[in-house]
This record gives sequence, C-alpha cells and structure tokens, in this order.
Amino acid sequence: MAAPRTAAPHTAAPHAAKPSILRQPMAVWAVAFAAVVSFMGIGLVDPILPAIARDLDATPVQTELLFTTYLAITGLAMFFTSWVSTRIGAKKTLLIGLAVVVVFAALAGFSGTVDEIIGFRAGWGLGNALFISTALATIVGAASGGAAAAIILYEAALGLGIAIGPLLGGLLGSVSWRAPFFGTAALMAVAFVVITVLLRKEPERGTPTRLTAPFRALATPGLGVMASAAFFYNMGFFVLLAYTPFVLEAEGMGSAIALGLIFCGWGIALAITSVWGAPFLTARMRRTTVLKATLPLLAVVLVLAAVFATSVPGLITCVIVGGLLLGILNTVLTECSMEATDLPRPVASSAYSGVRFLGGAIAPPVAALIGDWFGAAIPFVFAAVVILIALAIIALGRKALVRADAAEEHTQEVAEAIALGDAD
Repeated sequence: MAAPRTAAPHTAAPHAAKPSILRQPMAVWAVAFAAVVSFMGIGLVDPILPAIARDLDATPVQTELLFTTYLAITGLAMFFTSWVSTRIGAKKTLLIGLAVVVVFAALAGFSGTVDEIIGFRAGWGLGNALFISTALATIVGAASGGAAAAIILYEAALGLGIAIGPLLGGLLGSVSWRAPFFGTAALMAVAFVVITVLLRKEPERGTPTRLTAPFRALATPGLGVMASAAFFYNMGFFVLLAYTPFVLEAEGMGSAIALGLIFCGWGIALAITSVWGAPFLTARMRRTTVLKATLPLLAVVLVLAAVFATSVPGLITCVIVGGLLLGILNTVLTECSMEATDLPRPVASSAYSGVRFLGGAIAPPVAALIGDWFGAAIPFVFAAVVILIALAIIALGRKALVRADAAEEHTQEVAEAIALGDAD
C-alpha cells in the first residue's frame, strides 16, 4: 500500500504545481516579494565593501565585520525563532522582522562611521532571522493549489533574491554606498504595508517548542555531525563571497557595478544548481556521496582562486564555478541535516542553521587578517582547508549519517529546511 501512496504525489505534483503558481492569492505574492528582498540583503553589501572602506577610512577587517555582525546575530536568533513564531503567530513574527530590517537598514544608510554600520547590521540580522524563518510556513498556509506550488514559489524567491542582491547593491552603490541601504529599507517598508493589508488570515501555528530544544538537538549524533561540517563549510562559503571583492578591487575591478555583475552571476549559478542540480544528483546517488564528491571540487576551485588571485578573468571564473558547487552543497548539506535524525524539522532547522550562520560570521574578518599578514592569495587557501575539514567530519561521522542516506524525501519538510539553511 505504501508504494502507490508515495508514487502518486510525484506524478501529480508537477501538473498541479505549474498552473497554480499563477493563481495565488495576493497575500502569497506579498510574502514572496518580501522574501526576495530579504534574501537580497545577504549579498547586497558585497559590491559596496571597497567603497565603504574608502569613504569611511576603514580597514578591510573592519569592513568585513558588516558580514560578521549580520550573520552572528542571524545565527544566534535562529535558535529562538521557532519558539517565538509558535507563540505569537507567523504574521506577527513576519511583521516584526520586516519592521526591524526597515529601521536598521535605514540607520545604516545614515551612518557616519563604519562602526555604526557594523552595529546596525547586527539589528538587521535579527530582523532577517525572524522573517526568513517564518516566510515559507506563511506562504504554504496562504497558498492555493497545495504545498508544492507554494514551495516552488518560495524557492524561486530565494534564488531570485540571492542573484539580485549583489546586482542591486552594485547599481545603487554606483551612486553612493548609502543608496543600497536606503533602497532595502524602502522595499521592506513596502513589503510591510502589503503584508499588513493582504495577509488577513493568520497561518496555523505549530506546536510550541521549548526554548532549549535546538541546543539539545545538537547532542544528537547525526545532527551534530552535519552542524559541525556546515560550520566549517560556511567559513569557506563566506571567504569566497565576502573577501573576493577586495582582491578584485586590488586588480582594478573595484567599481560597485562591476562587482555587482560578477556576484549576480555567482548568485544565478548558485540558485540554478540549488534548485535543479542538487535534486538531479541526489536522485542518482546517496547524499553523502554527493557531498564527498563536491566538497573536494570546491576545495580545488578555492586553491585555483589563490593561484589566479592576480588574474581578474581567472578569479571571476573561480567565483562563478564556485557558485555552481555551492548551490549543490547548500541543498544537500541541509537535506542531510534534516534527514539524519527524527527530530522535529523546525527544531533541527533552528539548530543546524544557527551553527552554520556562526561559521559564516567568523570567516570574513579572519580572511581579511590572513590576507593582510600573508598576502591576498592565502585566504583562499585557508578556505580550501576549512572545506576539507568539513569533508573529514562527514567522512569520519559516516555511521551517524546512515539515516540521511536511507531516509525518504518529504517535499514540504525538506524545502522548509532548505529555506532556512540556504539563507546564508
């Protein structure tokens, strides 16, 4: 009896999902629009990092702290967002998150020193954590045509935001480094008003979770292995994203528009393989096999980035190819973490995403320090090393990941986990 029930959704879902995407309530489009803007915030500052450093007389290490405070607060807040949303409701959580982003993005635009921007980015990270951890559940609750259509729409918003963020940052940053911050505040304010007006039905609340649940979840062997691996993986991820603009600037590619176009290409590459490449591979081999094959390839790309650190075409190629590999790894790492245990998905997502964001928070200033001490190429070598550490953790913890390879896919639950894990 189990086989027909499992097979039916896979044959019916594609036919049901496609037409229903265009027939969603306005509330769904409102949340999807806000999701695009929210994910844009991750890479928005990337093209304007050199300009901020020049105009505010900041060192690369200081400037990289714009990523660190944002990611650190986002990561810490992720441990508690499920506790908040299951008590006050998804709509209130969304609106609070959006309002916090509006305030702190605007304050960042008015800043007169890099230290002020660093502090305001921390507040931005808190708002972003509240929003992104709740957006998918809201879309699924308000969508017509079933969960499959809602998930496709949400994943499209995620990929679009990752790709557009650097491009918008570059275009607005060509006017002033302040413009991307004001642009984000304005867009999020529009999203706040639209959601307030159009999201009239409160999505159903999940079972309230205990405040300590995500922390206790990390003691579970499978999730502990995956969270540890993701911690080091995300360090490599953010060396490529946050440190590369300074190397490109040193080689004559420091304009905000040029950097925006480069990292828009990176975001498109990441989105394509995250949505289509990873499912193609995991349908043909075990998840852990995909990780063991892809992580070494990413390490090779990072070593090549070190080799081509003085070659603009070579470094740009490494960035784009790296984006292709990162898209696969983002999805498969998150799927493994969710399937490695029988913990509730919101709890596992909070624990895994919190640890992963903290890894990303550490990497940018560390990379800038290493580059200052040992030369522009060495941070890429450092990134390759931490990626290999992530590989070693997965290889050594393979016994704890048997369930991750054997588990049956559950589309809605896995997509929710990917939404949380891929917001770095």
